[in-house]
Amino acid sequence: MLKFKFLLWVFNQLLQRQIKNNPECARYVQGKTLVFQIRTASGAGRYYEIRDGAIRSFSGLAARPQFTFTFADAAKGFAILSAKDSQPAFIRAVGSKDLVVSGDFREVMWFQGLSAFLQPAKVVAPYDRTVF
Repeated sequence: MLKFKFLLWVFNQLLQRQIKNNPECARYVQGKTLVFQIRTASGAGRYYEIRDGAIRSFSGLAARPQFTFTFADAAKGFAILSAKDSQPAFIRAVGSKDLVVSGDFREVMWFQGLSAFLQPAKVVAPYDRTVF
């Protein structure tokens, strides 16, 4: 449980850093107002508020989040959120019911765009000009 809660706190810190240091990310959140939460089925979690070009997080659960990610338990939540193959891990988790997504799916899709700012840049290998 502790690793899951710590990961949720770190998630906020990483997004704050991206908003501060990445002009594209700052533009992406500018003018957006959103409250969402990430939790376990037993009720442990955090909620996040995006407002005025910034993100803040709070322990506990929001009264009226626009969407919620509910993980079956903290261990599954940690494994899915920290997976190297994050998008396929999310899809597998939804299929296996280890993750239930509820709320406004337009906002979920917007959030997927925001979370893309946390993905490491893909390194493209230079073109191999070797002649055979």
